[in-house]
Amino acid sequence: MTAGMSLTLYFHPLSSYCQKVLIALYEAGTSFAPVVVNFGDPESAAAFRKLWPVGKMPVLRDADRDQTVPESSIIIEYLGLHYPRGTALIPADRELALRVRLADRFYDLYVHDPMQRIVGDRLRPQDKTDPVGVAAAEAMLANSYDMIDAEMAGRTWATGDAFTLADCAAAPPLFFANKLVPFGERRNLTAYFRRLSRRPSVARAFNEAEPFLKFFPG
Repeated sequence: MTAGMSLTLYFHPLSSYCQKVLIALYEAGTSFAPVVVNFGDPESAAAFRKLWPVGKMPVLRDADRDQTVPESSIIIEYLGLHYPRGTALIPADRELALRVRLADRFYDLYVHDPMQRIVGDRLRPQDKTDPVGVAAAEAMLANSYDMIDAEMAGRTWATGDAFTLADCAAAPPLFFANKLVPFGERRNLTAYFRRLSRRPSVARAFNEAEPFLKFFPG
């Protein structure tokens, strides 16, 4: 089955969670119509909130199946279920799939989340910052880095030899987190991120974000 152009992705190139889905789409070569959401534009913001009142990106709209799909991990699973192309990002083997989903949650909760908390704090007015919260987020990132560095000693990708959903989840937050809390001497983590950055699907997502990096407070 091919997606044609029934799929529309509502996203922003600088959003790390949006990049996660873009990497999956590029990895599979799935066709989609891109719609960049601009929350600074009332019309764009209102149209997006009408589609998904929560107001969080990314969101996939599948016109053929009349489905609106939010949340990056769910979007990637949905694409694999209904528009499978190329190598599956979630293994058919249930034990391996569970391992991939766990790694996906790890990168979302323990790399993505603390990275975004630091970014959010830097965007606050000077008298509204939260140094205690930032210190906790930095400590969580450092701990996550140590865990990844140890795990990647014998792996090519996040969960083994195959590029999966977990790697889609890993690349964007590591890109931004390294600008905030550098990897330092963690050689396995650094080598893993280098492999990620050279992956064509990842490189494409990163390149598309380049014009917007001036807005990143890193």
